[in-house]
Amino acid sequence: MAARRRTPVRVVGCCKDCEPGSTRPVTRPGPRCATHQRERKARLRSANHATWILATYGITADEYEAIFEAQGGKCAICRRATGATRRLSVDHDHKTGEVRSLCCNTCNKFLGHIRDDPEAGQRVYLYLLEPPGREVLTDGRVRDSGMYAD
Repeated sequence: MAARRRTPVRVVGCCKDCEPGSTRPVTRPGPRCATHQRERKARLRSANHATWILATYGITADEYEAIFEAQGGKCAICRRATGATRRLSVDHDHKTGEVRSLCCNTCNKFLGHIRDDPEAGQRVYLYLLEPPGREVLTDGRVRDSGMYAD
């Protein structure tokens, strides 16, 4: 199979956000150079997120950031997700609407799956401490599939 030739990027004009007289190329589609387009996109995403959380949960972007900082910049449950690639979800009580904290998507879905039931959370905790399979397999066998190797 023949290698595909890359079509050269067509220069359309000069960036409308750059200083006058700048010769930074603007590629299709749009009136901005790549740097200004990335900055604009980031601003719009932040503004849209702020509008969304205010309309949906009644908290401002500053309150979201304050919760984020109070949690140490990580998911309130797993403490692994930092929100670097995907913002943390606002966890809230579906009955009262009260905002509880910020969680990663996985933990937030888990809370929804157990229907915010503290007793179910306690059962998960107890399961992790004493799994029922441990009682059945009294000789302490560990499945040797290479999955648990250090």
